[in-house]
Order: sequence, then C-alpha cells, then structure tokens
Amino acid sequence: MEKIALVTGAAGGLGQAVSRKLAAAGWQLVLVGRDAARLRDAYGDKHLQIAADCSSVAGARQVLELVRANGMQASALAHCVGNIRLGALHRMAEADFMDCLGANLISAFHTLAAFVGGLRDAKAAGAAVLVSSAAARIGTPNHEAVAAAKAGLEGLVRGAAATYASAGIRVNAVAPGIMDTPAAAGIIGGAAAREAAARQYPLPGIGTADELADLMVWLLSEKAARVTGQVWSLDGGFSSIRPLVK
Repeated sequence: MEKIALVTGAAGGLGQAVSRKLAAAGWQLVLVGRDAARLRDAYGDKHLQIAADCSSVAGARQVLELVRANGMQASALAHCVGNIRLGALHRMAEADFMDCLGANLISAFHTLAAFVGGLRDAKAAGAAVLVSSAAARIGTPNHEAVAAAKAGLEGLVRGAAATYASAGIRVNAVAPGIMDTPAAAGIIGGAAAREAAARQYPLPGIGTADELADLMVWLLSEKAARVTGQVWSLDGGFSSIRPLVK
C-alpha cells in the first residue's frame, strides 16, 4: 500500500526539507503552497502540486478534494505553514497580528480539520505533525503575537489527539528555536545577530531545517506509533533549562 503524505508550506525552507526526507523514506507526496511558481521552482514537475491557501475552510477543503480527485488518500500531514511576526504588544498593527494568527494557528486548525475529516470518511488511521515554537513555552521579548498563535496550536494538538485517538489518528507537534531558514533571515541575517542568537541557547548554535525535518518524519512514521498529543522541543534547551551564566 502506497504511503501518501500531505506537506503544506512545501515551498518554504522547512517544507522542502520535510519533503526531501519523506520522499527518501518512500512516501508519495502531495505538496501545497500558495504560489504555484514557487512550488515549480522548488520541485520541477515532481509530485502532485496544489496551489491553495489553507488558512481558510474553503482552501483547506479544496486541497483534500483535489487529493481525492487524483485517486489518493493521504495518511500523513506535515503542516509547515507559518510566519514570524515580532514586535512589542502595544506597537503591533492589527493587520500584522491577524496575519500571524492566520498563518500559524488558523491554517493549522482548518488544515487539520480537513485532513482528519478525510481520514474519518475513509475509515483510515493516520498521523499529523504541526509546527509550534519555543516562544509558546517560555516568555521571549517581542514574541507576543507568535507566542499566542503557537500556544493555541499546542492546545489544538492536545485536543485533537484526544478526540481522534480512538480512530487511530495521531497528532503531535514540534517546537523549535530559531532555525536557519529564509523565514528567519530578518532575525539572523547579519553575523552579529546570528552570533547573539546562537549564544542564547544552553546548547549554543542555530538549528537547521534538516534537524527538525528528521524529527517530524519520525513522528509521522510507524516508529512513533505510540506517540500522540505531544509537543517535542528542539531548541537546545532554551525552553526548559537555565544556561550557565559566565
């Protein structure tokens, strides 16, 4: 039986890393992004590519309908959609806050709902992995918007895991610190900013998309068959231990 995985945000740095590793593990892929040209630039004519905005009910359902129309049933979801909106609470524009919620929480809610609905219709088991952030677990200056969105995502993961466990549907999340991806270029673009960011972690350094992708692919695999409702930190200890003060 073919293993089919749905990857959203597939044109981004993390989405591309997850897609490479899923393909190497024998998964057939359905790749979703808002920009068809970016998907083609990243993947050429490989895999089924769908241009859609999954931050709306209609967009998320459209994706799953197109998957079914192609005679496919996805049993795995890697939801890699998200953005980073930094800024103090009192200075953030409403449009920026709503964009942050849309990309990081609302898209996760609608995409997971459509994915789970498809599995329920097919009476099939499956697994989903979403992306949170270390900022949801520990107070970090100027991260109020993304922290609120990602904390909501973590609640979504736990609630959905509880609802659908009896149907054999697993839902987990990963929570990285800063990663070396295009999305973080504005934060760690300069050498000084990069060095300062790396020093804030008890295990110093900047994470990579490949490291996070390895964990996400494992969570979608049969090796994680007993894992659900969990948020896995990959942040060098940032959210859980105090670094040695020198």
